[in-house]
Amino acid sequence: MELQSKIITVELNDGTSIRVEATLIGDRKLTFQTRPFSEATGAIESLTKEIADIVQKVKPDKASVRFGIDLGIESGKLTPLLVKDASTANIEITLEWGN
Repeated sequence: MELQSKIITVELNDGTSIRVEATLIGDRKLTFQTRPFSEATGAIESLTKEIADIVQKVKPDKASVRFGIDLGIESGKLTPLLVKDASTANIEITLEWGN
């Protein structure tokens, strides 16, 4: 199955609308006009907190976390995607300890 992308409008918490490219997941037709961006940012916040909890447990001297996501539409909901082989969707965690 080939994934298709569509430019959609999302609304930020302050009411600002922006256009984003999202991947359509599944066989459903896209039937909405605007989605709240918080549908994606809530999942990003949970992901970030979970990574931070793990980093705090292992207590490195230095840590950096970098991630990129793609946006998808699944069952009419905006969804962040961490997918294999996408140039923007990834997680990179670097942990360092001193001597």
